[in-house]
Amino acid sequence: MSVQSVERALDVLEALAEHGGEAGLSEIAARTGLPYGTIHRLLRTLLARGYVRQESDRRYALGGGLVRLGGVAESMVAVWAQPYLTRMVELSGETANLAVLEGDFVVYVAQVPSPRRLRMFAEVGRRVLPHSTAVGKVLLAGRAAGEALPVFERTGMPRRTPNTITDGPAMMAELELVRARGYAMDLGEEELGVHCMAVPVRDGDRVVAAMSVSGPAERIDALDREELAESMRGIAHAFGAELRPVIGEG
Repeated sequence: MSVQSVERALDVLEALAEHGGEAGLSEIAARTGLPYGTIHRLLRTLLARGYVRQESDRRYALGGGLVRLGGVAESMVAVWAQPYLTRMVELSGETANLAVLEGDFVVYVAQVPSPRRLRMFAEVGRRVLPHSTAVGKVLLAGRAAGEALPVFERTGMPRRTPNTITDGPAMMAELELVRARGYAMDLGEEELGVHCMAVPVRDGDRVVAAMSVSGPAERIDALDREELAESMRGIAHAFGAELRPVIGEG
């Protein structure tokens, strides 16, 4: 049995998150469908607990209390991801990673290395811009165009290698391709000689993370791309199902 007040408080937090972490009362109301009076009461409690803060312009933003919870949750997700990443390593022979989007950056939160002597490492905790990575493309392909393009405009899409896509319209076309085929590629766009394939992890309809395999270009290119992508999507789907809350418990 669900508790209505808890559900509504979570709706408010999710509304703030979907507006980039900050929103006005009318935007929260439009997203949640809740009456203004109810939103005010929920915000007072969230403000008191530090999960929301009020800005000088009277808009509301996600508060520092979530950082504490987020750090613990992220470490737990990394633990849960290990067996799924291990399956990806067994499947491809290459290093497997889990990444999430934090603000305008991609953050690697878990990794299982390849058993091969020559292998790729993306240090856990490393932050990279999304335009030059397969995981970044997958994560932003899961957003509406109106949300993805401003990210690229803010970051400036710097050129990492001669292969990096640095043009906004070209990147938006790339994201359409990612949505159509269900995976993204980094073909030496972040680092020359390194190729990467990534697939989305979904919590229901939302893309909440990306899982990838990366390795030397010649080894990644020797794999059957469509077969690998299909198998990786199956693993990512199983991991997403573990993250998804169980409906009807309680």
